[in-house]
Amino acid sequence: MNKNLLPEKGIAIFYEEFFSEEESKYYFLNLEKEIEWKQEPIVIFGKKVMQPRLTAWYGDNSDEYRYSGITMKAHEWTPVLLEIKKKIEAVAGVKFTGALLNFYRDEKDSMGWHKDDEKELGKNPVIGSVSFGASRTFKFQNIKNKEGQVTVDLTSGSFLLMSGETQHHWKHSIPKRTKPLGARINITFRIIKSFSKR
Repeated sequence: MNKNLLPEKGIAIFYEEFFSEEESKYYFLNLEKEIEWKQEPIVIFGKKVMQPRLTAWYGDNSDEYRYSGITMKAHEWTPVLLEIKKKIEAVAGVKFTGALLNFYRDEKDSMGWHKDDEKELGKNPVIGSVSFGASRTFKFQNIKNKEGQVTVDLTSGSFLLMSGETQHHWKHSIPKRTKPLGARINITFRIIKSFSKR
């Protein structure tokens, strides 16, 4: 029985070996080759900086999606993305309509503290996070108590399902590392309620 990683005000269920080693290797190689990766600038505290990773947005429709000063237009689902999506939907009990992909090329690539709380995701977003490749440390931090942290290693083939009030009360990040690490691909499947037209 998989348990909730969060001690309060949120749900984060971790499935460590959701995909087999063979599936994980196949998906990583396919996604590395087939996805239209980009490195784009984001706005942080009024400054434009290049994201420390590669990204891509895939989904059900071609509307523009905006976050942190970036406008992303959805690419059509690939067969492999649809296959992965179908497998996690069977456990999540929802239908995901979009996916943000992140390619961490090495230990220097990272994701800063943030919440997945864009209005397009609705009040209590359901986020399905799948990882392939090198294992990376994923951290949760309670927004009212910085000492209240939860850490989990997102191993290849793992699936982290976040729901409930998680995005209201917890930030999360993927910190840089000093020890050499291989590449990692992460997919965060989401349900888009409405697209921003700002």
